[in-house]
Amino acid sequence: MPGRGADLARSRAIALVAARAAAAKQAEDVAILDVHDLIVITDYFVICSGRSEPQVKTIVEEVEKAVRDLGERPIRREGEADNRWVLLDYIDVVVHVFAEEEREYYDLERLWRDAPRVEVNDAEQAVAGSLD
Repeated sequence: MPGRGADLARSRAIALVAARAAAAKQAEDVAILDVHDLIVITDYFVICSGRSEPQVKTIVEEVEKAVRDLGERPIRREGEADNRWVLLDYIDVVVHVFAEEEREYYDLERLWRDAPRVEVNDAEQAVAGSLD
């Protein structure tokens, strides 16, 4: 598909920014799964967890702020009523912020175990190169 490489680079940059924002609010076990070869509806899942409902809310707010700075807004938000599993859908990136028990129960990493992981530690280099 023409231009898909640029779109994928942008999606990756958004996922990395979201992951860094979550980590900045002490989210636990931040993971980025590259699902673009496995499903057609999105490119990346960002998955993380908070120790409490207020922390989940804080993580979600920080992710939204950081991604908004890239000019992106979620097309859908789910789970805000109880802050146990909040989903932010940016079309090509879906961010899942879980409370610990829900993350363990739903275990998205196991469900998507065939998806390659993107190293969050390489975020600064990847984001700098992807957004130019």
